[in-house]
Order: sequence, then structure tokens, then C-alpha cells
Amino acid sequence: MNLNLIGYSIYTLITAVIIIRVGAICYHNGNIFVANLVPNDKEFCVRVNKLLLIGYYLFNLGYAVISFSKWPIINTVTHMTEVICYRSAIIICLLAGLHYFNIFWISKFIKTFKTTI
Repeated sequence: MNLNLIGYSIYTLITAVIIIRVGAICYHNGNIFVANLVPNDKEFCVRVNKLLLIGYYLFNLGYAVISFSKWPIINTVTHMTEVICYRSAIIICLLAGLHYFNIFWISKFIKTFKTTI
């Protein structure tokens, strides 16, 4: 059997679990940060948080698809493990970077919003 197909399957499973789990956690906990931006309109906060979640899923899905296009030809199980770990590490680092980027901007908007009131 082709090791690339096995690698694709394992990578897809790992990536899907990571993306869905982190997205659910960020969506659930992100309501607090978004609610601080506009404290008087809960419905708007929920819509903004859902929009952030959709953007998050689209960004990560796009990365995963692009990652497949740059996938090398795999000849050994060791090489397959190396490629899967490397690609998974990149997506985890991207998720961490996106999280801190969003927290930075949300906290900046909260400070700006509170000073204007």
C-alpha cells in the first residue's frame, strides 16, 4: 500500500481533531472576551464569536489543503512519521500564533472601548 495515502489519512485525522477541539475551546472561552467589547449586546457578541470561529475553520482548512499540495513522496515509515509530525507541529504553532494575535487585538479594542466610554 502507498505510504503517502496512509500519511494523508493519519495527518487528516490528527489535523481534524486538533482544529475542531481547539476551535470549540476558543469559541466557548472567547465569548468572555467578545462580551467585554460590547457588554450591552449579547446577541451581537455571539454573532461576532461565530464569525471568528468560521474564519478560524476556513483558515486552518486552507492551510491543511495547501499542506497536501507540498507533501513529499514518502518511501519509509520513518519518513512518514517525520512528515506527519512536522506538518502537525506547524499547524499547532499557527494556532498558537493566531490565538495570541487575536487576544492582543481584542484586549487592545477593550482598552480603547473602555476609555471612550
